[in-house]
Amino acid sequence: MSRTAFGILGAVAISAAAFVSGQALAAEPAANAPFPPFKIGEGLYYVGASDYASYLIVTKAGLIVIDGGDAPTGHQVVGNIRALGFDPANIRILLNSHEHFDHAAGLAELKRVAPGATFYASAADGKIIDAGGRGDPFLKGERFYYEPVKPDVILKDGQTVSLGGWTLTAHLTPGHTPGCTTWTFAVTVAGKVRQALDHCSSTVLPGYKLGKTETYLGQTADYEKSFATWKTLPCEVFITSHGQFFDMKAKKAKLDAGQADAFVDPQGCKAFYAKAEAAFRAELKKQNP
Repeated sequence: MSRTAFGILGAVAISAAAFVSGQALAAEPAANAPFPPFKIGEGLYYVGASDYASYLIVTKAGLIVIDGGDAPTGHQVVGNIRALGFDPANIRILLNSHEHFDHAAGLAELKRVAPGATFYASAADGKIIDAGGRGDPFLKGERFYYEPVKPDVILKDGQTVSLGGWTLTAHLTPGHTPGCTTWTFAVTVAGKVRQALDHCSSTVLPGYKLGKTETYLGQTADYEKSFATWKTLPCEVFITSHGQFFDMKAKKAKLDAGQADAFVDPQGCKAFYAKAEAAFRAELKKQNP
């Protein structure tokens, strides 16, 4: 399976809680296809690809970037930041949702253009990113490996990261990966301060083992704890590591049509988590009848 195919399959599998046929998959655009950057809220921009998401936060003290996509997306992120009129060399902080190649392989390019940027990552995922994807409990083989990036700061659950008047809180929500990290922060959208949530991932990838036999020890309990955590987090502006998860393209169309608060979607956030948890529980039951 190619990297692009895996990325599309992963996103569709969790959002639809089902596999897609080879024919349907072939019809999907590449998950790392170029996509024009756009503004979500004051100082918050989408700078990722057509599905592999990346976010730019512009502060008075420099730039923050969350996720780099895969390697081709990393180059696009740099170009998208420039297209918005900002200098990627002013990236001061790099953050990550999780260590899979489609979110971490582009970080090396961001580090190249901003070598002074401080890279924050969880302990469990950070060591895998530092090894270029090697050590992941499920994704094995060269097609899933990438250029390593060493974390400068290891995050703890609930730790905050601040720059230029912005403060983001890291919530360790493992399951999809051992150190999956969800981010929350305040952002002004359409003149009102909203609570944003950047969801890591709740995907149970095809082939994951849950219950009596697990892909990694404690994975089932991690999912259980993470779903409980997600239910408690404020989520008005709902964004995620994959554009498909939060209907990015449909909301972008609404934004273009003049709906300034198109990405304010607390009900969509709740519905997403309800569907994702139902998919997790169905798979757990299937594997442990």
